[in-house]
Amino acid sequence: MNIDFELSLPRLSRNNREASSSSLDNNKKEDEMKRAAAKKLIERYFYQLTDGCGNPHCDNKYCASSGDLKPLTPDEAAAQAIQLFSQDARLCERHPNKIARTQANSNIESSLNRQKMNSETITNDLVLSPSGNEESKSRNLLNTSSEYLYLTEQILYDIIEECEANDSYSKLIKTLGKVFCNIDCLACSFLQTETPDIEEKSFDKDTDKVRGLNKEEVRSLEGEKDKDEDSCVEPSKNSLAPVDLPSVRRAFAALFKLKTSIFENALVNALVALAGNLQVQLPTRKDKDNQDDVVNVLLIVFEIPALGSGDFLETGLPAICRASQWLTVSVQAKLAKIWSSPVGRISLRSILENLQQLITLKVIVTQFHRDFYVQDENVITSATRLIKILYFANMLAGTLESPCSAEELAGSIDSLYPIPKSQKAVPHVDPLAYELGINVLNCRKPHLPFEEFYNELLSDAVEMDRDFANYKSELGKFSFMLYPFILTPATKTMGLYFDSRIRMYSERRISVLQAYRGTPSNPYLKLKVRRDHIIDDALVELEMLAMENPNDLKKQLVVEFEGEQGIDEGGVSKEFFQLVVEEIFNPDYGMFVLQKETQVVWFNPTSFESDGQFTLIGIVLGLAIYNNVILSVNFPMVLYRKLMGRRGSFEDLKDCNPVLYNSLKQMLEYTAPDLEDVFMQTFSISYEDVFGSAINHQLKENGDDIQVTQENKFEYVELYADFLLNKQVEKQFHAFYKGFQMVVDESPLELLFRPEEIELLICGSKVFDFDELEKSTEYDGGYSSNSQIIKDFWTIVHLLSDEDKKKLLQFTTGSDRVPIGGLSRLKLVISRNGPDSDRLPTAHTCFNVLLLPEYSSKDKLEDRLMKAISYSKGFGML
Repeated sequence: MNIDFELSLPRLSRNNREASSSSLDNNKKEDEMKRAAAKKLIERYFYQLTDGCGNPHCDNKYCASSGDLKPLTPDEAAAQAIQLFSQDARLCERHPNKIARTQANSNIESSLNRQKMNSETITNDLVLSPSGNEESKSRNLLNTSSEYLYLTEQILYDIIEECEANDSYSKLIKTLGKVFCNIDCLACSFLQTETPDIEEKSFDKDTDKVRGLNKEEVRSLEGEKDKDEDSCVEPSKNSLAPVDLPSVRRAFAALFKLKTSIFENALVNALVALAGNLQVQLPTRKDKDNQDDVVNVLLIVFEIPALGSGDFLETGLPAICRASQWLTVSVQAKLAKIWSSPVGRISLRSILENLQQLITLKVIVTQFHRDFYVQDENVITSATRLIKILYFANMLAGTLESPCSAEELAGSIDSLYPIPKSQKAVPHVDPLAYELGINVLNCRKPHLPFEEFYNELLSDAVEMDRDFANYKSELGKFSFMLYPFILTPATKTMGLYFDSRIRMYSERRISVLQAYRGTPSNPYLKLKVRRDHIIDDALVELEMLAMENPNDLKKQLVVEFEGEQGIDEGGVSKEFFQLVVEEIFNPDYGMFVLQKETQVVWFNPTSFESDGQFTLIGIVLGLAIYNNVILSVNFPMVLYRKLMGRRGSFEDLKDCNPVLYNSLKQMLEYTAPDLEDVFMQTFSISYEDVFGSAINHQLKENGDDIQVTQENKFEYVELYADFLLNKQVEKQFHAFYKGFQMVVDESPLELLFRPEEIELLICGSKVFDFDELEKSTEYDGGYSSNSQIIKDFWTIVHLLSDEDKKKLLQFTTGSDRVPIGGLSRLKLVISRNGPDSDRLPTAHTCFNVLLLPEYSSKDKLEDRLMKAISYSKGFGML
């Protein structure tokens, strides 16, 4: 039967006849919209005829739910759908209890066309051809085979029910194998009709018409002229997550109620085939919209409950990971946004655990050697790339604050204290972070703790010297330093260590070359200080170095105490930093003030010290990091955020001034209209200077006359926090920051560490687990773990107070802080230092060696040990 479609859409042809050559582009856009609208309506008629609307009381004779319509074959339904479209027949509204699939018009059609069609699409014929044959067009639109080419929740339920009734699961196995091995079939499965409003988008009235098409709206579209390009975009391209994830989860829950042995092999083999298809197609797909089906595929695959166990873990998941390494940045960003949405974040932890399980398995079973490192294992590296998507999704799903570029703060610092461009390293910008417009500093609280992204077995297996070489290589080799979220802080510290040591060796080579040229220079950064004048001596020498040649700060530090013997192999430097910190951060010195509630130190805004003094303190802090020394400082977290380029904000007050934070938060949470009478606060605050005198400050012009109200209380809180954390100490912090950057500006510090990890790097761990220290301690000179004096030693140590334990660490290692990774990282060595004697124990702090005589009794051991650790400064430590 031939149908005159020109009569069905009379105004379409009339508009085309009347269009002038100057409006061809507009007509083309209209034609594209009409094609999309026609596709959508024909699909809706087809599903109405085959599946119904879902309303059990439907009275539409052209709807399968009414009970009046005899079952139709796909060919018959397609032909009748075309006829109903031309007749402007009644179209049911979708019922909420029905699993709708009309959102998938273009996806299903394009998929089936790719597999079955060799002629033009049915919709082009409908809109642009004067006539056509229903039978041929129906074959183009729909697959004539009775096999399923895609899955929905209901289809899977029906197949399972049928298989259980027949006690044969061949149809289920065949369907899973056919759908899950094909990109197009799987991409068209489990699609939703209306996507959740995950992104805040505004659509114009024309776009809304496309999203909610009905027959009348198709007619109204014919008369619309000035359309945006976006109004022609089909709903599947506007939607963020066309896959109905809750439906996928319900479907998989029903499937995995069966014995997995029934379908596991078929599904695993299908995933392997799917991965093969992805590996072939993905490298050639560069267009953003051309990978949307891949997004659907991965969303469905990663919802498989058993993906982290059995053959799925050993075969299926590795294959998918290998294929996913070809994903474009735009597709990665879309996945991150979907997984960060309320419906997507439900699966974040399970997907992360599955990928971590895969990495752990590969680390355990793979034999790594000098020619095959962990960075060469493709499954591990590709799984790590996928975890990066989850990492950013985790931040997006958490508590975020307004974005702020790292240059925003650095720019103002450079204006006051310019740093030569030659000293600045180009910061690494992750492409996915750039695409999403997010930085770890934007995330105040992630959805999952960042610690869940660490993989300890992988971290232990990574050879950081090799990884650092890959990081520096220009050959594009994989480096975990570009994926630092998966490495533990202790492992990342090794990356920082290799960077600093290479720079130190480089400075030594330069010194040797200069010596050959007749201009010798010291290959070390040598400081000679008096113990009683340590601050004055150190600051004067550092100031001279900073002025003459800042690059000398990159040299290895060597400290000498005047009048004392000892070669600095690290231990003397540790003591030097400890003494400097104790004095300079003492509130009596006047450069920093102590917050009584939290015992943290902060810049003294009314300090009499010059900016140069704060610059030199920044240098000291940078040198400690550069020389791998842990300091006993207690800064609030906001300082480390500021060092990474983020200005302090209201939430930062929680750590450094909790009393004020709680008061301001109480104001923000107060909703009654009498806020002015209750709080009686204006935009004016007061604080005390070093002499205890009150100083008034207006947060904005005429602040004394502006009352804090419900309307402006958020502005008041923001201005208050900004003043305390930024403006009040702007000069002091900028000077401090300049000194810090003079040492670490070229290091990968900001790349590797989050603010919390930088605090751990500088201050060490707060957990004093001496059981770990005992397990990791080695023995020399005739001692062993079974020696009686060693048993007595550990019995005494475990009974010490925390303060005495710190003294013991100070005595044996030169620092009373616990390094990142715990006390097991210290590698303490206890060596026999002769037979019983009255001598006190001594220590080589450079090498963490305790020289312990073999005392005749436990009491004598305790007496000599306590005396040694109590009076150790400048004595007993070499």
